Amino acid sequence: MASPTLSPDSSSQEALSAPTCSPTSDSENLSPDELELLAKLEEQNRLLEADSKSMRSMNGSRRNSGSSLVSSSSASSNLSHLEEDTWILWGRIANEWEEWRRRKEKLLKELIRKGIPHHFRAIVWQLLCSATDMPVKNQYSELLKMSSPCEKLIRRDIARTYPEHEFFKGQDSLGQEVLFNVMKAYSLVDREVGYCQGSAFIVGLLLMQMPEEEAFCVFVRLMQEYRLRELFKPSMAELGLCIYQFEYMLQEQLPDLNTHFRSQSFHTSMYASSWFLTLFLTTFPLPVATRVFDIFMYEGLEIVFRVGLALLQVNQTELMQLDMEGMSQYFQRVIPHQFDSCPDKLVLKAYQVKYNPKKMKRLEKEYAAMKSKEMEEQIEIKPRVGAHSPVGMSSKLATQQ
Repeated sequence: MASPTLSPDSSSQEALSAPTCSPTSDSENLSPDELELLAKLEEQNRLLEADSKSMRSMNGSRRNSGSSLVSSSSASSNLSHLEEDTWILWGRIANEWEEWRRRKEKLLKELIRKGIPHHFRAIVWQLLCSATDMPVKNQYSELLKMSSPCEKLIRRDIARTYPEHEFFKGQDSLGQEVLFNVMKAYSLVDREVGYCQGSAFIVGLLLMQMPEEEAFCVFVRLMQEYRLRELFKPSMAELGLCIYQFEYMLQEQLPDLNTHFRSQSFHTSMYASSWFLTLFLTTFPLPVATRVFDIFMYEGLEIVFRVGLALLQVNQTELMQLDMEGMSQYFQRVIPHQFDSCPDKLVLKAYQVKYNPKKMKRLEKEYAAMKSKEMEEQIEIKPRVGAHSPVGMSSKLATQQ
């Protein structure tokens, strides 16, 4: 099958140009004041998007009229007022955290889905995963004095982590140094996992927002409470489960695309493994990936399933025209940049995906039973090979002689 030119077709473009609206049905249960607040945030995101497009347009052409500059200035003025309101709001949320978690959970969820402001991410991420007062923080400086068997592996990988980001550029950069410190410290507190390639992208993102001690504590909490430790264990059994669950969703919601993938031997693990292991941090540019990470911090791995299936829905028509090699290239070149200027639309699409927690739980039990049966069959086969195979018998005889 021939591979057409790698550019989103009209159906992909239509899917991307859907009108912006509230990402989820949860907003239906909010009060009028809370809905007004969300509308303001939507307007801010719209202005940010318009401002971004305007800047790109101005940079691409020197023939802009004076009126376009005036309208851009007016948009920026409106944006600055909304940014000030957002700053006040998130300052209040951080100061009254327990109150918001207990009494305004639905509103908090909606606000997080619309994006945590950059300057508040460090404190809000720590609050979301309860990492603000962890005893392990006191061990951090002592861990750095110890040596880890994973040090060579970590050193090799950190140069490949965000190689284009200013903070991590250069072998002697501060970014690479603190990334090495956090990864080494974690490998010492969790020797079963040690170090796993991919986890450095998550730690790297944390280090862009907060000092290394805080980043270490948040990473420990994510590993313990967000299924990441199971994902990064040497067996990677949890990754197998996630792929199994995702394949079920694909088969149920996009059966034609699933059939096409199978016909091309395009396995789910070939494109989705990195989604789960790096939470889209190696897929999207940072501004988009960080929006997904905001939601992950509050809602867990569910957002990875939602975003992954949303991407397939948006690109289904195009993907079905491609062969295996064409699809691989499409996933690498086209999909990562479709939402660069409109992450809100990605979030909207993600919350239009059907996700059933009960069904996911059932699939988890089904997968565990399937794996258990496989293990039993392997155990049954092994003794037979040793005791009853001709090779086993002849070697015994040779020993006796």
